[in-house]
Amino acid sequence: QYGIVLDAGSSHTAMFIYKWPADKENDTGVVSEHSMCDVEGPGISSYSSNPPAAGTSLVHCLNQALRDVPKEKHASTPLYLGATAGMRLLNIANLQDSDTVLSAVAATLKSYPFDFRGAKILSGEEEGVFGWVTANYLLENFIKRGWLGEWIQPQKKTLGAMDFGGASTQITFETRDTIEDPRNEVMLKLYGQAYKVYTHSFLCYGRDQVLKRLLSKLLQAERYQPTVHYPCWPTGYEKSLSLSSVYDSPCTEKERPSLALNTTVTVVGTGNGSLCALHVSKLFDFTTCSFSRCSFDGIFQPEVSGNFIAFSAFFYTVDFIRTVMGRPVHLPNDLKDAAKTICATSWSELLQKAPKLEKRLVDYCAVSMFVYLLTTKGYSFDNHSFPNIAFQKKAGETSIGWALGYMLNLTNMIPAEKPSSHKSMLYNYWVILILLFVVTTLTSLGTAVCLLRRSKSSVI
Repeated sequence: QYGIVLDAGSSHTAMFIYKWPADKENDTGVVSEHSMCDVEGPGISSYSSNPPAAGTSLVHCLNQALRDVPKEKHASTPLYLGATAGMRLLNIANLQDSDTVLSAVAATLKSYPFDFRGAKILSGEEEGVFGWVTANYLLENFIKRGWLGEWIQPQKKTLGAMDFGGASTQITFETRDTIEDPRNEVMLKLYGQAYKVYTHSFLCYGRDQVLKRLLSKLLQAERYQPTVHYPCWPTGYEKSLSLSSVYDSPCTEKERPSLALNTTVTVVGTGNGSLCALHVSKLFDFTTCSFSRCSFDGIFQPEVSGNFIAFSAFFYTVDFIRTVMGRPVHLPNDLKDAAKTICATSWSELLQKAPKLEKRLVDYCAVSMFVYLLTTKGYSFDNHSFPNIAFQKKAGETSIGWALGYMLNLTNMIPAEKPSSHKSMLYNYWVILILLFVVTTLTSLGTAVCLLRRSKSSVI
């Protein structure tokens, strides 16, 4: 069987094709990523002024799906599209525009011979929980097959999941603590096991929106002078920005100046890590909390516990530090020092180190500093808990993200009750028969060898 999920993120869309043995719809550990395709161009929320183009942008990848999924399976292959924080923001800014974009996308998807099951905007909590389900499903933390084919409930703890997209960031983990805000509590029943999960999604704290908010704070502090100096950009880099490119989002709307939005400002990089950290820290509010403890912006969060997996831009940021900058990231200070080193590296040096990453290079200083402050000051990871975070893109050959968890949920492939054991019993009988055959064969061989030796010794 096959299933297709389009992950319509704020900055781009990715298509994932999953496959699993057709007779094992309620089994686990069998769904894997068959193939994937990155849609060219920006996220679908960028097409608000030309909605039909949002649908057209998906055609190349959908045509790939026609080739990747066997023709006889097309009609039975479920096709889903889930849109995340980019569309959540468009929905806030203009409900009619977001509905029109979704309708245009749905019209394109319906024109293909797959079993189209809908296009919807996921809530931040859904995005967080489905990412958590994906990671723990792939790592067989819920249930797995024993070597005799029986179902085993592993005595392993689940992993927390941290996602860092273009417009939002999510943290989700199982906890025994009281979750003081009911909006952050999700109760799940998977394979007969109950899970109490804490989740929160911070809208406007995704990579692209953080960068817009940072520029807005800088322009505000510098009183919109024609030339402003920016410590989060490397020395030797400067760019003219129109105010509209910073204030075109609900995340910066409240700070919009009275100046005409076609006004341009020249931003000059000064590469100062300490000053950059100061600017980034102003994005968080640590002063208000009506609960016993908070992460930031008055949001309740229990103490982080256990192992975590951090994916999406978390992975790309740490991977850049490790591979391009050649620095390890084991403790919070490693991340902080690496961020400062990136900030202090000139634009020409950065270009020399990673010419293929030119488009995003200029922002690694700010994003690295943000990841450091988010994990340590925001989520309260310390020297003891930070080493428990694995920064990963995939588990095995499958991408970690919300898409697989979303499909597993909508196709009911993770039952609430323990799967029936009839399949594994059948499998057990085969294993026992094979073992009996092997034992019988070995016994016969052993007997034959003994008889041969005896006959030889009697001859002597």
